[in-house]
Amino acid sequence: MKVSIVVPVRDEEHSIRELLDSLLAQTRPPDEIVITDGGSVDATPQIIEEYIHKGAPVRLIRAGAALPGRGRNLGAAQASHEWIGFTDAGIRLANNWLETLIARAEADDSIDVVYGSWNPVTNTFFKQCAAIAYVPPPSSHNGTITRPRFIASTLLRREAWQKVKGFPEDLRSAEDLIFMDRVEAAGYRFVFEPRAQVHWDLRPTLWSTFKRFVVYSRNNIRAGLFRQWQSTILVRYGVLLALALAALIIEPRWIEVVIALWLLMLVARAVVSIRRNLICYPASFVQNVARGVMVMSLLAVLDAAAIIGSIQWLLLDCFRWSRKAAVEAGNGA
Repeated sequence: MKVSIVVPVRDEEHSIRELLDSLLAQTRPPDEIVITDGGSVDATPQIIEEYIHKGAPVRLIRAGAALPGRGRNLGAAQASHEWIGFTDAGIRLANNWLETLIARAEADDSIDVVYGSWNPVTNTFFKQCAAIAYVPPPSSHNGTITRPRFIASTLLRREAWQKVKGFPEDLRSAEDLIFMDRVEAAGYRFVFEPRAQVHWDLRPTLWSTFKRFVVYSRNNIRAGLFRQWQSTILVRYGVLLALALAALIIEPRWIEVVIALWLLMLVARAVVSIRRNLICYPASFVQNVARGVMVMSLLAVLDAAAIIGSIQWLLLDCFRWSRKAAVEAGNGA
């Protein structure tokens, strides 16, 4: 089996070396690495060129301004081999990642997709709390303990990518979820291989987390996944807003009760998050109390990002589509 690895990048000068080094250090090296640069304005392309000049089996496609879906599609279209592995910048691969994925695929000719596993990098207190706040913990899937599907740890047949017409190209995020859903809906057989590990570096600060999740929020709705995330949050905060308005009208001092309810909601969610991650991140009672404070802050930031991203979608996407439809209808009349 020969494998092409496809990686979309943009402004990854601080992480691209680690990714390339871990790809080249694989116990079963990829037959080629196809990197699509989506318009980097930093030194990312120059760093990739350094590896090419040293003889690494790397090809660089300069795609101009391209979102991740288009980057993956361009890379897959120009990949030379039947099997395509997908990963991302900001990822460090275990040395046997590709070998383990290939072994699982070769063990059964009927397999079309192999999903490896992944773990968040939790080398700081903040990143550990971030993992507790928003990273899904491992679960059992057909008797195998693994994390949810992750495009940055995936090996699949080119035929599956072609059949579903690749990734959506107009989304900044969630395009991978849509792609994986389409592949499975098309009837391609998939398996999980939890021994094929990659390590995903989380955002290091509250501000960078907030900015990233605002982008996720807007694109999550554009991808039609509103009910999977924002709907519950908007209902919660809609109730709190209604209570706050009622308090201001009836008795302004009752606003303190609304604030207390909000904090209680965050406390409850933080406790649930910590408890479901105890196996992954065991700690003492005192440590968990400290985690709880940070997890509450993260949950509040994620809620704010979900709300602001929803507003952005409403103003920048929904209204724009409505105006466009109205103009087209007027032209048709």
